[in-house]
Amino acid sequence: MIMEKKKFSFKAMLKETWRMFLVSLKRRPSMIALAVFLIAFLQYSLQLSTISNTTSKIQGSGMGLCGFITMLGSMLSMLCFGNAFPKRKKTNIPMLVLMYAMNLIIIYCDYHYMNAILAAVNRELNPIQVTTSTIYIANAYSLLQTHIIILIVGIVLTALIPVYSKWIKKINTNIEVEGNQAMGAIDISGED
Repeated sequence: MIMEKKKFSFKAMLKETWRMFLVSLKRRPSMIALAVFLIAFLQYSLQLSTISNTTSKIQGSGMGLCGFITMLGSMLSMLCFGNAFPKRKKTNIPMLVLMYAMNLIIIYCDYHYMNAILAAVNRELNPIQVTTSTIYIANAYSLLQTHIIILIVGIVLTALIPVYSKWIKKINTNIEVEGNQAMGAIDISGED
């Protein structure tokens, strides 16, 4: 029996890739929230030099510690998230609570850091001037605002996993196979 080679088009390949992506989401819908936390981590860590330069320029109380807690807490919260939603097992509630606590601490540290920037820029005695050479201070402030927003979105998506996992499971990811319509005509009773 000679097997025929099927021609694969780019459109069919994209359709199959999309189907496989949906199947993986149906199995682990928590990956959506994890992707948001990963985006928040990358957004913060890839612009860490902005935070470091702002800390060294302003030298406010607790700014360095807040930056350290945010970086370490981001990594540990993603680790807790992975342990909170293991494959084919129930949700690990203590890890989920720990992940929520870490993210709330990160949000508090970002907020404290933003207040330290505002205090340094608006103080009466020797305020920090944001010029073209110190524009990284304004960039750090907007970076932290964005980071807080992304974390809040991740927290909300984590809380809503039971809701949108039901919607995702309703998506039809079955493959249309030729000849499946004749399956009812096959006699499986075993009688001759």
